[in-house]
Amino acid sequence: MFKFAKTAALSALIGLGALAAAPAQANATSLQFHGNAGTVTVQWGGGYRGDRWHRGGHRHHRQACTPGQAVHKAARMGLRNPRVVNANRNVIRVAGRAWRYGRTAIVFARAPNCPVIR
Repeated sequence: MFKFAKTAALSALIGLGALAAAPAQANATSLQFHGNAGTVTVQWGGGYRGDRWHRGGHRHHRQACTPGQAVHKAARMGLRNPRVVNANRNVIRVAGRAWRYGRTAIVFARAPNCPVIR
């Protein structure tokens, strides 16, 4: 019985220690391990994002779908001789010939990655 109580108390102590250390470790940007062979340092966050997003004050915005992107995507989808038939501020309509179905058209939205509407 004493062995069970000792094991339960030790487990509770280890669990509370892990819970106490978890928030401090989540906010850290680096973690260091010291061993007999040397030191291992692990870093995450901070460096890459700061260099990429804040260098020169410019931000990268994904552009809307262009007629050239829509034609390229229609060709990858299997449309032969794709060409832009109609383009306005909301949609781009690309027409061409499908392998089995003859003449067909695909309508793309003017959003990033040219999503297919119809």
